[in-house]
Amino acid sequence: MILASAARALRDVFSPPFRAALWKSLGLTAVVLIALWFAVRWLFEVVAIPFFSRFTPDMPAWVDNAGTFAGWAAGIALAFLLAFLIAPVSAVIAGLFLDDVAEVVERDDYPGQAVGRALPLGRSIVLSAKFFGVVILGNLLAFALLLVPVVNFGAFFVINGYLLGREYFEFAALRYRSEEDVRALRSRYGGTVFAAGLLLAAFLAIPILNLLTPLFAAALMVHLHQRVSQREGGLPIASTTPESIEGVPVQPPGRFAPGGRG
Repeated sequence: MILASAARALRDVFSPPFRAALWKSLGLTAVVLIALWFAVRWLFEVVAIPFFSRFTPDMPAWVDNAGTFAGWAAGIALAFLLAFLIAPVSAVIAGLFLDDVAEVVERDDYPGQAVGRALPLGRSIVLSAKFFGVVILGNLLAFALLLVPVVNFGAFFVINGYLLGREYFEFAALRYRSEEDVRALRSRYGGTVFAAGLLLAAFLAIPILNLLTPLFAAALMVHLHQRVSQREGGLPIASTTPESIEGVPVQPPGRFAPGGRG
């Protein structure tokens, strides 16, 4: 189930409907990273070098030339930061387009099923911020274990596998279900979601290709949620009752798409 979903997701990522979101995501990520480079350079040139020069007045000429040194220092600092920030930065930016790519997958690959609903903007921002935070914390823990052989490698996959699997599966499922239903579903299929998350962590570990992680993860989890829902008896039918969670209609328990169980 996971490998089949991954194969279809990989095909989706490079398909024409995904290209617009892909180029927008990569373009905005590049803009953010360039802005970050200038910010780090400014930090060295205007803040760090003048501060430390007060304690060491006899700095070498190459250090005293703040502009040149700041440029090199910014480049070196950003090279280290990239390994840490590339995942959360690209994920937050790509998060702006995830509903679009999820709708493409649902409409083109599952024509007999209803298309899920996009999350409200406020809820989407909250989920993006939450994902940014948990990935930062997870990678901080992984980096803290860098000096422990073998453990650091395993920590990267376990931490990112759990976080990526959980957040992207919940994203795909929330397009059809209430938060309570999503948590219950993820609990029942925890092993499957975690295994899919490990696959995403492996994808994330590949340089350059990891920029595609958010789009690949969204497509993978849309496929996985569809397959899990088939095992559950079908997708829930969107409720037309006034009940909602932050503007998202609640899926009443026991109601499924035609052909599913009631």
